[in-house]
Amino acid sequence: MSLRLEGVSRISNGETHIYPTDMELQKGSMNVLLGPTSAGKTSLMRLMAGLDKPDSGKIYWNERDVTKLRVQDRDIAMVYQQFVNYPSMTVYDNIASPLKLQKKSAAQIETKVHEMAELLKLTSILDRKPNEISGGQQQRCAMARALAKDVGLVLMDEPLANLDYKLREELRVEIPRLFEASGSIFVYATTEPEEALLLGGNSATIWEGRVTQFGPAMDVYRNPADETTARVYSDPPMNFISVQKQGPVVRFPDGHSAKLHGGLAALAEGQHRAGFRAHHLTIGDRRQNAINFEAKLIATELTGSDSFVHLDIMGERWIGLVSGLQVFEVGQNLTVCLDPANILYFDANGKLAWSPDNDSGRPKV
Repeated sequence: MSLRLEGVSRISNGETHIYPTDMELQKGSMNVLLGPTSAGKTSLMRLMAGLDKPDSGKIYWNERDVTKLRVQDRDIAMVYQQFVNYPSMTVYDNIASPLKLQKKSAAQIETKVHEMAELLKLTSILDRKPNEISGGQQQRCAMARALAKDVGLVLMDEPLANLDYKLREELRVEIPRLFEASGSIFVYATTEPEEALLLGGNSATIWEGRVTQFGPAMDVYRNPADETTARVYSDPPMNFISVQKQGPVVRFPDGHSAKLHGGLAALAEGQHRAGFRAHHLTIGDRRQNAINFEAKLIATELTGSDSFVHLDIMGERWIGLVSGLQVFEVGQNLTVCLDPANILYFDANGKLAWSPDNDSGRPKV
């Protein structure tokens, strides 16, 4: 079982929503579309579903060309962020509705409905109608109906966005296991890098209608193909600064330098962009074997267990992550430490030249 896109694009009112895209999804795989709002995630899913027809390219399901096949003739289920249920039916009947269309037996329907209800914490409200339950419960009902169908392709467009934190965390763990067991192809859209990592499987990073990279989630996260992918797969976005590679060292604009070792020493001479994530910055005392910068605090975001600090360093705006509720004053001078081992380097064209997780003795090209 496979879904293959070959050069698929989508143009609407003269505006390109999806640039030519190649992608192949395999049976039993978890595939997360990761990108900001309006990046093209929903547009790409609509093409996969057959809700929209591509302006170029072909879509194959199990090697069969389904490009022009109607959505109702495809083996799919879809769940949107905004839930859709049958208002006149109970929760039980909503979940059972696709099974009845499939002409399942009463016993099979009973078993499947209760299995889905147990998974999505709906057992106690099976006899209620959608207007008698909360919005989160309605969304779970819509998800249960889609999962009950046991179809080959399940598309979920930010389905957990309206759920409470505890249930969202439970389902992030449960959904991949469920689909791996079912053998379905699962496509899940999200704006959150953390959610993409938790779900695992494959990640496709999307930016302004382009799939910038597709592959195993941890590989895309650790070895982003370019600066754009690195920004998409970092929350907050990755910090960047221009540096100069000269011989065995890399020099920063303020005169700091770091000696290069291993495969990184073979990095091409000249201008590069150094990138690193917020949690790789340490705020506080100077540290040995680290690059120590002087920064000015612009703002602090308190998130509960952590704090994001926005910093002005050499005219660049960086964001650091510190544990706990840290109290700083706007304009305060701070020492910021960066371990050189955590820096990714991108070339003049924004392509990844080297990453700490890809040091095989030579820089990546």
